[in-house]
Amino acid sequence: MSESKLREEIARIAKSIFDRGLTHGSTGNISARLDDGWLLTPTGSSLGHLDPARISKLDWEGTLVGGDPPSKENFLHLGMYRERSNLGAVVHLHSTYSVAVSVLEDVDPEDVLPPLTAYYVMRVGRLPLVPYFAPGDMALADAVREVATRHHAVLLANHGPVVGGTTLAAATDAIEELEATARLYLMLRGENVRLLTASEVADLRRKYPTP
Repeated sequence: MSESKLREEIARIAKSIFDRGLTHGSTGNISARLDDGWLLTPTGSSLGHLDPARISKLDWEGTLVGGDPPSKENFLHLGMYRERSNLGAVVHLHSTYSVAVSVLEDVDPEDVLPPLTAYYVMRVGRLPLVPYFAPGDMALADAVREVATRHHAVLLANHGPVVGGTTLAAATDAIEELEATARLYLMLRGENVRLLTASEVADLRRKYPTP
């Protein structure tokens, strides 16, 4: 896909995410890989009102080479790309149900959400919880890079999810599946549920490996 078409695709997907209430205000950011760098939504921008031409372009040192100044959370994206060379895109949202799960005290930090559905296992897999750091804190970058060596999706405590995919569509599908599963998890707390068994999960992971 050409750079101009990828810029348009980022803006189109961002508006869809915003219009459906998966992010709000100027929260959330989306990036995608190019042959000569990567694109990222600008700082302070609303995902519902992006100008494709003003989307930030950065090199692999994180230096701005075109467009508006990038999101201050650019290091989250750069860390994911550096640790997972097969990623073509990264999406970070402050989506309500995922953030709600990220503030709970009784979750497993190694794998926050249980295997409620096959599509969650197929698109997200395991979801580690990264400890809380203030937005913009470079210690958060180090924490994300550490877990990104093993996972393409992470949940930032008291903050929100960061999910990578081989394509922009795949990353978007995965983070939306995460949000839907977080909602199910909160709806079902206190209920007797049937989780997928270990063998069922293993079979799905074998057939549908995550990025």
